[in-house]
Amino acid sequence: MFWTVVFALLFLLLETQLCLCLRELRNGGSRSTNFMTSLFSLSSSSSSSSSSSSSSNNTQQRLPGAIIIGVRKGGTRALLEMLNLHPDVDVAKAEVHYFNVEEHYQQGLDWYRAQMPLTRPHQLTVEKTPGYFASPQVPARIWDMNPAVRLLLIVRDPAERLVSDYTQVLHNRLERHKPYQPLEEILLHQGDINPQYKALQRSLYHQHLARWLEVFPRKQIHIVDGDALIRDPFPELQKAEWFLGLPARISPSNFYYNTTKGFYCLLSAGHDKCLDESKGRPHAPLSTQAFRKLCHYFRKPNRLFFGMVGRSFSWC
Repeated sequence: MFWTVVFALLFLLLETQLCLCLRELRNGGSRSTNFMTSLFSLSSSSSSSSSSSSSSNNTQQRLPGAIIIGVRKGGTRALLEMLNLHPDVDVAKAEVHYFNVEEHYQQGLDWYRAQMPLTRPHQLTVEKTPGYFASPQVPARIWDMNPAVRLLLIVRDPAERLVSDYTQVLHNRLERHKPYQPLEEILLHQGDINPQYKALQRSLYHQHLARWLEVFPRKQIHIVDGDALIRDPFPELQKAEWFLGLPARISPSNFYYNTTKGFYCLLSAGHDKCLDESKGRPHAPLSTQAFRKLCHYFRKPNRLFFGMVGRSFSWC
């Protein structure tokens, strides 16, 4: 059984490499060496019986086979918790920030693996760090770890995402008794949208996705509709199960609408779980005029993103 899993993994990696061979040659073959290194390190990791494993029940800390790469304030925590309903999935409980924080990355894959849960051979390890999506160095680093890793990107209306992003920063500042400018003062400069605002730049999905598509084929990146996930989680989870190659185990009975909180909560094995209080927090105020300017600003970037992913979304 052990060697079957190893050979299956190697076959998947080879299949991915063949799909990308032409692009590798155009790039001077710079990633071919990294690919072989990945094969070696993954094979070694599979055969290792270091302190991160537990022989009593055949569990082990494994590198993730799937990563939720973003977007920030797009619903990444909700998606992770919902995927964790699946019996063949286990997740890293905290955001790891391995590929986008230099201090962590320099500690190597052993450190990264140590942040993962103990899983059995048939289970899929998933981690999520929304900061990965907008970090230029991350796609190549993830490729070097595992060219066959599956990536999930959850997106929502970029204007709403920006306001949610600001609201979180505002809340954190107020908790530390630190002042923060009103959103409209940061967003607008002399009446026009300020393109230097970091939260605005994080909502330019097409720019960030373009960097990922320079490294990974489109078929390895699954787009999750964050707005749809909030309205009706089950259809989006069905699509994610299929993309991850998981048997269908999540059902509509795993979700119920909490009228007090105003969003869906999770139900599994008789236990319910709702996301923490920061989810669904009321947005900071923004005038209707400023919000309209923001929506207008995003029209062209949104169209570019729609063309890249081959679908459209009902955004402002």
